[in-house]
Amino acid sequence: MKLAKAIHKTSGQVVFGILDEDSITPVANCQSLSELLEQDDVSQFAVDNRSDGACTKLADLRLVAPVDAQEIWAAGVTYTRSKAARMEESEAAASCYDRVYVSDRPELFLKATPHRVVGPDDPIRIRYDATWNVPEPELTLVVNSRKELVGFTIGNDMSSRDIEGDNPLYLPQAKVYNQCCGVGPCITLADAMPGKDEIGIRLIVSRDGKPVFEDSTSVAQMARSFEDLIHWLGRDSDFPDGVFLLTGTGIVPDSSFTLQSDDIVTIEIDGIGSLTNTVVQNK
Repeated sequence: MKLAKAIHKTSGQVVFGILDEDSITPVANCQSLSELLEQDDVSQFAVDNRSDGACTKLADLRLVAPVDAQEIWAAGVTYTRSKAARMEESEAAASCYDRVYVSDRPELFLKATPHRVVGPDDPIRIRYDATWNVPEPELTLVVNSRKELVGFTIGNDMSSRDIEGDNPLYLPQAKVYNQCCGVGPCITLADAMPGKDEIGIRLIVSRDGKPVFEDSTSVAQMARSFEDLIHWLGRDSDFPDGVFLLTGTGIVPDSSFTLQSDDIVTIEIDGIGSLTNTVVQNK
């Protein structure tokens, strides 16, 4: 089952519920998508409370990020390629990234608050004071307030690699800013996803109608388990509204590539769909 959140193009009403091929069926007895994700059995609750008579066609809706009040966190250096790329950014930081890759404790950082998140077809931003900007396509865990894995979505952890490479202490500035994170287009509940080793991730960046960067990887290449990342994230931290956790990337463009304004970034993940955003950059 897939869940989605949308805004009606005419009325402006927020709609959330079960995403079908061409419509969203609202789920009654819940005030928000977050409340639905808190149910003990989300799939069964959604089926038992679906409002078939209120089904709305996708043509009349604009899908938005399936986020309400949740914090957005991210993990780093969970793929070998990511470790190598981060070590390339800065000689001074190389040993830090090498050590964290093999350490019991993962790298975890706050990526975005809800107002910094964009959804499908929304503009995603690169910093005006950075010269080396890349998208990072990441499978994203949807976790409820009980720190249970409920589902999965797509995340784009936009990164200013020149800022981070200058000094690892600049990581928050390289990662956290307005429109720094794409999430969507929906949430696929955990029991409807392929197995971890069967989840492929693809990234396409288009410029002037032509692909300028393409690559793919598999979640099978992750060095950490979902359970391990959730365990460390939840140590001494509570998330009363739930939390989204981006799980790191195995696709990192080399130093000759940087995003430009009007580039179109598309991330595809098996079992979820595709998330597309257009790049903007301005003061």
